[in-house]
Amino acid sequence: MRAFILAALLAATGLGGVALADTVEVANVKYETTAELAGQKLQLNGAGIRYKFVVKVYTAGLYLTARAGSTQEVLAARGPKRIQIHMLRDIDGNELGALFTKGIEANVSRDEFAKSINGVLKLSEVFASRKQLSSGDNFAVDYVPGVGSTLLVNGKSVLAEPIKEPEFFSALLRIWLGDKPADDSLKDALLGVKRERRR
Repeated sequence: MRAFILAALLAATGLGGVALADTVEVANVKYETTAELAGQKLQLNGAGIRYKFVVKVYTAGLYLTARAGSTQEVLAARGPKRIQIHMLRDIDGNELGALFTKGIEANVSRDEFAKSINGVLKLSEVFASRKQLSSGDNFAVDYVPGVGSTLLVNGKSVLAEPIKEPEFFSALLRIWLGDKPADDSLKDALLGVKRERRR
């Protein structure tokens, strides 16, 4: 009886699907609600779609060790973190690298950008070398404190060694979570915040 009441309460509050499901589906892309990185369990903080005008470009999911509802909480969170991207359309590798660089520049100070430049260059080089990311491709950037950031494309590591500067991963996250995010709706989705609460 208690289980029935609990299920009814979850359904009434709209949490049933999130609380009970193993995956969250966004634009037909499934994100696992939990993941493991460096021996620690991560949970999906939020996932959403990057739109350019009305065109769906990619989906993104943010994984953390504990729930965070603001940019400050995400950046201050301890432990491993992951940002995972699934492409919904083809995009030129050079173009994607340039967009990420511009997104970082728009959301960090010159000093922070200078500390992140090694990682920014490596990320741009990887995308440029691939020529194009196609619809269905995915990549993830994993950050482990004391180790650095690694880039995986379609599940395979593509860096000879991790990007050691912790400032790089924080700067990267600001593309989506900074004061001038790539997409306001995606920022809200990654933070699990409903837009009406922010306006």
